[in-house]
Amino acid sequence: MAVSKAVGIDLGTTYSSVAIMRPEGRPSTIINREGETLTPSVVLFAEDDQVLVGSTARRAAATMPADCAQFVKRHMGDPHWRFIDSRGREYRAEEVSALVLRRLAEDAELALGEPIRDVVITVPAYFDDARRKATLDAGEIAGLRVLRLINEPTAAAIAYGLDTLASGNVFVYDLGGGTFDVTVMRVRGGEFEVIATDGDRNLGGFDFDNALMRYVADQVIEQGGPDLHDVLVLEADLRDKCELAKRQLTTVDQASIFITAADQNFRIQVTRAQFEEMTRPLLDRTEVTATGVLDDAGLTWSDIDHVLLVGGSTRMRMVREMIQRISGKQPVTGINPDESVALGAAVVAEATAAEAAESTGAATALSRIAVRDVTSQSLGIIAVDKEVRQNTIVIPRNTRIPAKHERTYYTVEYDQRAVEVEVTEGDDEDLAYVTVLGSRPIPLTPGLPRNAPLKVTMSYDIDGVIHVELFDVTNRTPLGEFELDRPYNLDRAEVEKARTELATREVQ
Repeated sequence: MAVSKAVGIDLGTTYSSVAIMRPEGRPSTIINREGETLTPSVVLFAEDDQVLVGSTARRAAATMPADCAQFVKRHMGDPHWRFIDSRGREYRAEEVSALVLRRLAEDAELALGEPIRDVVITVPAYFDDARRKATLDAGEIAGLRVLRLINEPTAAAIAYGLDTLASGNVFVYDLGGGTFDVTVMRVRGGEFEVIATDGDRNLGGFDFDNALMRYVADQVIEQGGPDLHDVLVLEADLRDKCELAKRQLTTVDQASIFITAADQNFRIQVTRAQFEEMTRPLLDRTEVTATGVLDDAGLTWSDIDHVLLVGGSTRMRMVREMIQRISGKQPVTGINPDESVALGAAVVAEATAAEAAESTGAATALSRIAVRDVTSQSLGIIAVDKEVRQNTIVIPRNTRIPAKHERTYYTVEYDQRAVEVEVTEGDDEDLAYVTVLGSRPIPLTPGLPRNAPLKVTMSYDIDGVIHVELFDVTNRTPLGEFELDRPYNLDRAEVEKARTELATREVQ
């Protein structure tokens, strides 16, 4: 039985890419229809139901901002967010992301000359359950079969480890266009074991651009110009030019930004030192997270063998200098920060296919690659302590998955007839700082005394599916079990409807 070709996809906030394992045993990114390895994660909803994705859509963002959906990855899993085009049509983040995924798959088909259905998609390590499920839904809406989601820092480490056969403790600092992750891994003989991970899903190059945009906009106002943030077209032009200036400041000490607004021309100069000063709080946030993850892993910098910088935003000099300062180590060179995540996803995609081949006796070296990940968020149950509802953790953050943990709770009154099992995500006891993933009422055995023990068993599988069981310890009786309904995500009918509608639209 032939194993279908599988590809790895890095679905990024600002840029996305797709990669495949070549016959010679090395991954490489696939060139898209525009001759580029990176596809802007921008979708333009044009007239006549036409959809443009990639560089063409990005170029149109400055003139048609109301119809260009950008930075959508930041809204994955948010049930309240919608992109509304100039004609009033609404799109959820899953639907916009599905259009990007479909474009990537079609480009891969054009390059490889065969249909592509099976994919591995990368996600930020700190993505929570709702965002991971939204990514799976986007893949399904795009008509793809998502074999697995893999964390972006893990994918980058796999790409590096496969290329260099490196072993030891690897520190991955991943600052992309819209998200930030830090992961500590242990690499040994084809095994990639995540020890600890943390991050910020709302911190990335986008925020560094925003800081520069605020500075330039203020300078224009001081020179007698309008507020560029008040007009969509002017703001889109400002973002485009500030991003370009940020990139220039990686190699030069000073950049000039030229703005035309209200029939006036403005030239704003910014030095690298000024840019670094205005964005210092953002960089400091990444430093705090980086040192915290090392503590979570129970390691010091002397225990780290390799430091990887991943994501296009790590090209900023200030990032490399900060990492060298706190670690005392030179980051690894020779790894492309823009492509490493897709390359690692391609390795995992091929390894998944290799596992299928192994079941038929056709084992390969890739089938022996093992990825051992951890939970990026704590999972727990809401309990009552002295009449105060609070969050209690069952599966701590950075627990290796798949995981199965249990914790005992107690009834609060005699002959209590039912309990509401509410599953949470987050570390804080205060319910204001955690997310309720789902809940289910479960009847209790009649006649239980007050403070009767009830054992909750919670499991978390490699695909992020959470399963909960409740057991009556007094009577040694199972009371009920359930999987999360994920109220923040699309239901089956909504996914099928979106998939059907997308199938009728031409994506260019």
